[in-house]
Amino acid sequence: MTVLAPPATLRVDPDAIEEAAKLLYIRALKVLPDDIKAGFARLDATESDATAKSILATMIENIGVAERTDNLLCQDTGIPIFNVRVGRHVEVDGWALKQAIRRGTARATREHPLRSSVVHPITRVNEHTSCGLHVPVINIDFVEEERVLALEMIPKGSGSENGSFLQMLIPADGLAAVKRFVVDAAIRAGGKVCPPTILGVGVGGTSDLCMHLAKVAATRPLGSRCEDAEGAQLEAELSEAVNSLGIGPQGLGGDSTAFAVHVEVAATHITMNPVAVNVQCHSARRASATFTPEGVRIGF
Repeated sequence: MTVLAPPATLRVDPDAIEEAAKLLYIRALKVLPDDIKAGFARLDATESDATAKSILATMIENIGVAERTDNLLCQDTGIPIFNVRVGRHVEVDGWALKQAIRRGTARATREHPLRSSVVHPITRVNEHTSCGLHVPVINIDFVEEERVLALEMIPKGSGSENGSFLQMLIPADGLAAVKRFVVDAAIRAGGKVCPPTILGVGVGGTSDLCMHLAKVAATRPLGSRCEDAEGAQLEAELSEAVNSLGIGPQGLGGDSTAFAVHVEVAATHITMNPVAVNVQCHSARRASATFTPEGVRIGF
């Protein structure tokens, strides 16, 4: 009789997660991901409006100044969001993980120090830790990869977060209503969301899932595509439509309204078809840490 050895397990120390959460918050606020920098270069090369081109140049210089002086890309430290992906054969204490992320967030805010943007919704009291009721926002998903735990940090600023829209469509409204809603949302947001943006669109699911999908879409790397073929086609059509609006950088006109429109979809009920929009501003910040048996890798 052959006895198979149990698969090797990755054990993740909560102290390591706390340190990673702290470092990722600071890194996300200071270093813009390479795909966003490439997106700026692409928009700059194709922009036809002189004023818009000048604004893009200022934004690009701001990125360079922040990195050269080890400073923040934007004064808004945002609502801290952590996306956690747990692979197979990973051992981690879930409650300890949650508390470690919270401690790391508070340490980044106090020790850097960072301006805390998080307040109680009624009293408006600020604890100056970037933490509060249900904040940091922590999303946990389980993936097929073995012995991997990934931690992604996204500081979501209020300027772009205020550009959030949800509508509960019905199937009879058709795909045309989805497209119309997204274009109308881009017009309503205008320059208030600090374009050029990544426009995230969620289609399907329930009201809360649809809004979550929109945020997942908004914070996806540029160059990525919706895994659903119909969703990918919708992305291409909406990207073209939104950039034909002439809103432009900071809403002052031009071709460069959005880096891209990203779409995420989910199955939904036969009698409804929710659609949501969530916007990521031009300072599309994120940072990640990946824990494997070989160690911790920091990136975007």
